Amino acid sequence: MPPIWRKTLPRFLFPLVFAALLLAASPLRAEMLLAQATAPGNANAPAARPPAKHEAAGDIIDPEQESRIVAVVNGDVISAQDVDNRRRLFALSSGLPVTREVLDRLTPQVVRELIDERLRLQEVQRRKIAVTDKDIAETIGNLEKRNNMPPGTLARRLASDGAEIHTLYDQTRVQLGWSRVLREQIGVADRVTEQDVNEQLHMIKAETGQMEYHVAEIFLPIDEPARAADTQRFAETVIQQLRNGAPFAVVAAQFSQSQTALQGGDLGWVRPNQLESPVAHLVTEMPPGAISNPVPVAGGLSIVTLLAKRQIGNDPATLLKIRQVFLKFATPLDPQNPTQQQHDMLLRAKQISTTVHSCDAMAAADKAAGNPPRPDPVDVRLEAINPPELRTLLGKLTENKPSEPLVTQEGIMVVIVCAREERNLGMPSKEEVMNQLFSQRVELISRQMMRDLHRRASIDQRIGGV
Repeated sequence: MPPIWRKTLPRFLFPLVFAALLLAASPLRAEMLLAQATAPGNANAPAARPPAKHEAAGDIIDPEQESRIVAVVNGDVISAQDVDNRRRLFALSSGLPVTREVLDRLTPQVVRELIDERLRLQEVQRRKIAVTDKDIAETIGNLEKRNNMPPGTLARRLASDGAEIHTLYDQTRVQLGWSRVLREQIGVADRVTEQDVNEQLHMIKAETGQMEYHVAEIFLPIDEPARAADTQRFAETVIQQLRNGAPFAVVAAQFSQSQTALQGGDLGWVRPNQLESPVAHLVTEMPPGAISNPVPVAGGLSIVTLLAKRQIGNDPATLLKIRQVFLKFATPLDPQNPTQQQHDMLLRAKQISTTVHSCDAMAAADKAAGNPPRPDPVDVRLEAINPPELRTLLGKLTENKPSEPLVTQEGIMVVIVCAREERNLGMPSKEEVMNQLFSQRVELISRQMMRDLHRRASIDQRIGGV
């Protein structure tokens, strides 16, 4: 077996793509304040296939159990099958083994998550906000294109691990719809003004030289004291997986009940006085990359990670502009038994790697490979690129010199650095300040609306549904 096939990139690409999909649910930005709601489409997404009988490890639902009722939310039923699909989706994306013990441990939090989602979905429907099958299909399809994945790759990957693609469709539908609800809810008084932005920038400049922190969070609400112990146990399960390498953004997108879930839990750069006291104390003591224990905060528990820290006004960064070519495999790669087509693609990739000497030539090679046109490359911060293997590779590449072929299960990539620039990013732009202020206001509105929906709701949660 040639060495190149033994050096296939690990499956880190799939969790990253998975995270991107969950984060692609139209995150709110300040410029959306004046934007029109997306017009509904008429085309339909591929129909979700009927729920399969789970045959993988962790098979705990028999045909009789599949129809059992776990909860009724204002007359809408949440079934045992709904719960099982969602917890399998979480286990798959976070790297948990799909066993009875693990799935049972996830159940209480999954049920609460589905109840909250159902309340959000009902509010979306009450306001007659359309999130069409076309919206969902386009989100998934665009994601697959951006990540050089053949159509249907995500569905196949999920199905192979015992998860249902319609579970991902449902979750994305609610995220899209709730974003549009909040967009409607934002009133004139809540809009971020030019004066608000200028005042915030003045405060930041006055603190030049002091420390600020790039923080991400997972917020788990505790609506009733009786549920505190279950939420604590779930938080500990999540933390264990995060410390074992589960992508923080994936877990946040699935389970955080903050609007920052739409950005993978990312709070951006914050100063201690912008955080609740227990969290502020922690982040000033944490090393970058650390995952906190559960932190009691107003309304629940928070799990935080420190992504980076810097002095205000002092943040040197390496910015790259990157292009790539992707050569698709007709079938997923078996490194032990590559096909003739895969051998041919490897030879073609090696030729590109040795003959291409500019970004324009790389774009032409990508087009010749049958890939859709890509936008012009934008600045990507080298220090923020993950996984570390890819960051190291890009850091060593000189401008206009292609990489060696990078083999994945779906195909082969060759990347090239078009430009490299050292820049100080220590002072945020007006747009970044506006987005942060807007996100904080949206979060307050979202939590208030969820409290109101819970207070008015009729929720019958049943024991033993799963």
